[in-house]
Amino acid sequence: MSKSQAGKPSLTEGPIAKTLFLFSLPILLGNVLQSLNGSINAIWIGKFLGEQALAATSNANIIMFLLISGIFGIAMAAVILIGQNLGAKKVDEAKKVVGTSAVFFMVLSIIVGCIGVFFSPHILSWMNTPPDAFELAVSYTRIMFAGIPFIFGYNLVMAVLRGSGDAKTPFYFLLLSAGLDIILNPLLIEGMGPFPRMGISGSATATFISQLVSFVLLIIYLYRKKYFLRITKDDFHMLTLNWTIIRSLVQKGLPMGLNMVVVSVSNLVLIHLVNSYGSEASAAFGVANQISSYVQMPAMAIGGAVTSMAAQNIGAGNWHRVNRITWIGVAFNIVLTGLLVICIHFFNREAVSLFLPPEGKAIDLGVHINNVTLWSFILFGIFNVVAGVVRSSGAVIVPLVVSFIALLFVRNPVAYLLGYNYGFDSIWWSFPISFFIAATLNILYYRFGNWKKARMVSAKAAS
Repeated sequence: MSKSQAGKPSLTEGPIAKTLFLFSLPILLGNVLQSLNGSINAIWIGKFLGEQALAATSNANIIMFLLISGIFGIAMAAVILIGQNLGAKKVDEAKKVVGTSAVFFMVLSIIVGCIGVFFSPHILSWMNTPPDAFELAVSYTRIMFAGIPFIFGYNLVMAVLRGSGDAKTPFYFLLLSAGLDIILNPLLIEGMGPFPRMGISGSATATFISQLVSFVLLIIYLYRKKYFLRITKDDFHMLTLNWTIIRSLVQKGLPMGLNMVVVSVSNLVLIHLVNSYGSEASAAFGVANQISSYVQMPAMAIGGAVTSMAAQNIGAGNWHRVNRITWIGVAFNIVLTGLLVICIHFFNREAVSLFLPPEGKAIDLGVHINNVTLWSFILFGIFNVVAGVVRSSGAVIVPLVVSFIALLFVRNPVAYLLGYNYGFDSIWWSFPISFFIAATLNILYYRFGNWKKARMVSAKAAS
């Protein structure tokens, strides 16, 4: 793509509904793929290595989730910065963001990776990892930390591509990474064929190799295709730490990453309540969480897509188009999430039964949780889509505050209040109540707030 072509970002032109659907579809498929990848790898580990190994990976995954939450937010800030610059037809400014982000992510990933490799035992000890899973967790976590540069690198490249309007290429290489990971896991865990038997270290090594191969091939592909935002020898001066851009990435990115942490903390508080009702209740909630994670995926994909689309159109000054993107995104969420909820309600018991044994009350409890909570994820999707548009202007604090209020100040206290006064079955009404409040607050801010005046970074400061 030439610079002249790059000056006309595709997300600022053409039919909005078709563009949004085609742009969000690879993001949705990528989210599904990552979830399936994690589930299949857990099956391999559980089948070959048992419960201690699963406990070890779950402790490591908590650490990785917190790291990925932070890097996700910073990567989303890069998406918005790049999108706004391309919308304004400032390709060189977009390249400055790419150059600074590349150096920043590289330095950050090396520091985090080294800390993790050397201090994994201390981190896991601080987390109170069970003694019988401790050594397994250390082995697994150290290798995962060694792969941090490739995780960070892939997230950055994916952000650059999505910011420029390309969601397909990241999906293809994510497909390659997931496929390699799923294939290599049993081979390296058990030592099949020419491969050594590595146990739990084999699972982490499989993930390390798949991410390395996918990341390297993605970079080679982009340079061979002469991707217009690639850093060439004439652009080496852009490979610098521009502190204005870094400040914007961190200030705008961390609140978006913290949003994921708020969700996680809220779930941990809720699990504490559910655990008081016994193991069957805990199992039912765990299964309902698994199912709801898939129900949320259309909203997450559409939210990511509207962020990229709105960022480019804000950069181009197409505010009328931004408004249409918002409400078309909300409509897509209602239709897609609604259809998914209807399908699961028709096969609710069958879906829950996939995860739970036929004896006991857990299946009935899981069915009840789904009956009360699943439809409320339509409201969650409305909140997520509107928040995605608001964030695309650089207004990231209010969506974080709304999540904090809805989950920690509404959902959790209401769940405890209902649970202690009316029993386990009533806990789940806290979901529609909190999601309704979140959606309402975000729509009110979208309609009456000053989010359109927010800026990621001034043109003067970034130059």
